[in-house]
Amino acid sequence: MCGNSGNSENVLLVLLHWAPSEEYISSLSRISPGIRVIVHQTAMYDTEVPKEITDETWASVTILLTWKLVPAKEQAPNLRYVQLISAGCNQLFGQPIFEQTDIAFCTANGVHPPQIAEWVFATFLGFQHHLPEHYDNQKLGNWVDPESDEDTEDAVGLRIGILGYGCIGRQVARVGKALGMSIHAFTLHERPTPDSRKDDSFTEPGLGDPDGVFPSKWYHGIEQLNEFLGSDLDLLVITLPLTSSTSGMLSSEQFNILSKRKAFISNAGRGGIIDTNSLIEALKQGKIRGAALDVTDPEPLPEDHPLWKAPNVLITPHCSGNSNHYNERVLKILAYNLDRLTRGISVVNRVDRALGY
Repeated sequence: MCGNSGNSENVLLVLLHWAPSEEYISSLSRISPGIRVIVHQTAMYDTEVPKEITDETWASVTILLTWKLVPAKEQAPNLRYVQLISAGCNQLFGQPIFEQTDIAFCTANGVHPPQIAEWVFATFLGFQHHLPEHYDNQKLGNWVDPESDEDTEDAVGLRIGILGYGCIGRQVARVGKALGMSIHAFTLHERPTPDSRKDDSFTEPGLGDPDGVFPSKWYHGIEQLNEFLGSDLDLLVITLPLTSSTSGMLSSEQFNILSKRKAFISNAGRGGIIDTNSLIEALKQGKIRGAALDVTDPEPLPEDHPLWKAPNVLITPHCSGNSNHYNERVLKILAYNLDRLTRGISVVNRVDRALGY
């Protein structure tokens, strides 16, 4: 355990498998004078809070930086802000300190948009340009000339439907617009006015669509889902969280609608949003042109699962959010929210417990 000490109003406990630099820790005192920082490194997949953290320490903690390790509700009476390093908060469901308190739990929205948007277009454009086929030929040493110069559909004029227009979806929209694509946005709740279409999540400067200006059409709610899917989509990008209302959202009926233009499916949200058996049948029957899946249901995908051998599917092991800037961006969000707390302003990325995200 290490850190800097001193009298402070705030005590930050870092409970992660990595540690902020001493330079970063020192910089926090310029935001919150006198802050005390305690760093306790864990193994990445630890499931229990380290027992060596004393009750006295927990009683002093006001801010916690963590992934899934949280104390018992009674252990941290002064805790007021928890910064998660994940985009979702499913790992906290059922935890009394999350379910039974009004502590501000904040996600890491804003960490993932650049790299996940890159994954979306790397997989989609790779499919459109037949890169898996060319790579297979390369491994065999085969030079295979295409039969036509028109074997590839480029992105200009195609339409992306973004199922979940949060910070990730907004960066997908920015990149898609740069490629000459049009954007349709779907949100779970209505955003009828320009002001309601803005987003106050943490965003790296110059990225995303904080003002909500890229979509040409907006849809909302389960009642408009099929209308959204039927709006001539060439690429459907899924970035929704998994909740009771989104579980199994895409099934046979929805794949039939998407067959209108044989949309390509890109799922960087949660595997459970798609009914897997329906997806396999849609791929086999050619109702959709292909799919890129960074998440599956079940997950991890068993080695004998039929989805592995479905046609025109690319599966990656829930790694689209990986980036060498991941930790750096998490710490930017923490510093940003710490500054807001110091100035008496509400934190960003706060989880709405009623919605579950």
